[in-house]
Amino acid sequence: MKQIDGRARKGYLLLLYFAVILLPVFLLGCYLYNEKQLRIGQFQESKRHKVQEHISSPQQSKEDKDKKTDLVPLEICDVFTGEWVLDNVTHPLYKEDECEFLSEWVACTRNGRPDSKYQKWRWQPRDCSLPRFDGKVLLEKLRGKKLIFVGDSIHYNQWQSMVCMVQSVIPSGNKTLKHTAQMSIFKIKEEYNTTIAFYWAPFLVESNADPPDKRDGNTEPVIIPQSISKHGENWKDADYLVFNTYIWWTRHSKIKTLKQGSFSKNDSKEDYEETGIYIGYKQVLSTWTNWLEQNINPNQTSIFFSSMSPTHIRSSDWGSNEGSKCERETEPILNMSRRPIDVGTNRRLYEIAVDATKSTNVPIRFLNITKMSEYRKDGHTSFYGSKTGKLITTEQRLDPRTFADCYHWCLPGLPDTWNELLSLYIIYKN
Repeated sequence: MKQIDGRARKGYLLLLYFAVILLPVFLLGCYLYNEKQLRIGQFQESKRHKVQEHISSPQQSKEDKDKKTDLVPLEICDVFTGEWVLDNVTHPLYKEDECEFLSEWVACTRNGRPDSKYQKWRWQPRDCSLPRFDGKVLLEKLRGKKLIFVGDSIHYNQWQSMVCMVQSVIPSGNKTLKHTAQMSIFKIKEEYNTTIAFYWAPFLVESNADPPDKRDGNTEPVIIPQSISKHGENWKDADYLVFNTYIWWTRHSKIKTLKQGSFSKNDSKEDYEETGIYIGYKQVLSTWTNWLEQNINPNQTSIFFSSMSPTHIRSSDWGSNEGSKCERETEPILNMSRRPIDVGTNRRLYEIAVDATKSTNVPIRFLNITKMSEYRKDGHTSFYGSKTGKLITTEQRLDPRTFADCYHWCLPGLPDTWNELLSLYIIYKN
C-alpha cells in the first residue's frame, strides 16, 4: 500500500513539474518558432512578385477572381534583368493569323518562316515573377485614355505588337485602324474609348524624313535640332507617351543639321552643316526634355523612353559560323552570363539617353530593353519581312549582307515582351 502511495506521489510530482515548468517552456518555444516563421515569410513575400495577396471569399465568383491581380514590386525588382525561358504554354501571347491588324512586314510565319520557336520565349526577371499578360486588365487602365508611341520603325514594330496584344478582347465592330501621313491610330470604341497610336518621328525633332512617305532610302537624313513643336502639338493630349530614337543615328559618325529656318526645295549645301552624332544626339534630347518641361503636366501624362533596340548584323559577335548576319538564327544567345554581350550596340548613345532622362524635372521612366534584347538574335524578320510589299527573292537570299533585315522583329515575338514590361508600369505605377 505504501509502495502504491509512493508511485502515485511520484506521478503527481512529475505531472506538476510538466505543468508548471515544461509546458510553459514548450508553449513559449512554439510561439517563438511561429513568430520567426511569420517574419521569414513576410521577408520572402517582399522579395517575391506577390506583395499583396488578394484572398477571395468562398462566395466570390470566378469572374471576380479572374479580375484580381497581384501587385508587382517595381521599386525593389529590376524587371529588365533576367533570362529567357522557353514557354510553350503561355507564349505566344496571340496568334499571327488572329490579329487582323498585323502587317505583312512583320508577319514572318505568313511570309514563309519555317520555325516558330522564336515566338515561345518568356522573359523571367531574376528577382521576381511577372503576372501573365491580360489585355482586359491593361484596357481597364487605359479606359478613356490615349497611349502614343513616338519614334522610328522599331517603335512602329512595337505599336503593332501592342495592338495585337489587346485587340482580341474587343468585338470586331468596336475597333478601327486609321493611317495618316504621320500617324497610325488604333481606336477602341464604346466600352473602353481608348486610343493606341504611333507617331512617326525617327529623330524626335523635325527632319527631312518626316513624314515617312518623304524618305526614299537614298537621301541622307538632315535634322533641325531645336525644332520639335510641330511634332509636339500631336502629343499634348496623350495620357501615356513612349519615346525612342536610335537606329537613324547609327548610319554615320556625323549627321547633317539645318543651320536655320525650315526645310524647303531651295535648300543648298551651304544651308547645312555636319555635326558629330554624339553632339547632335545630346542637342536633340535636350530639345526634347525642354519641350516636356514646358508642355507636359506629369500629373496627367506619364512619360517613358525606350532604350535602343539592338541589331544582330555580325554572326561572329556570338561565335557563329552559320550565316553572315542573323538569317539562320533560330534560338537566343544562351549561357552568356560569363561574359558581356557585344553585338555592336552603341553604348555611348545609350549613356547619353540615360543622362537625358535624369536631367529634367518631368519624371521619365527609362525602359531598359537593350540588354534583354541583345540575347534575341533569333527574333528578327531576316528574309521573312515584306516592308516594301514584296518578299525576298531566291536570288536575294544569296546575299544576306544586303537583304537580311536584322533590325526589325517578327510578330508575335520580342516586342510583345517590351509591351509586357511597359504594361506593368501602366497598370501598377500609374
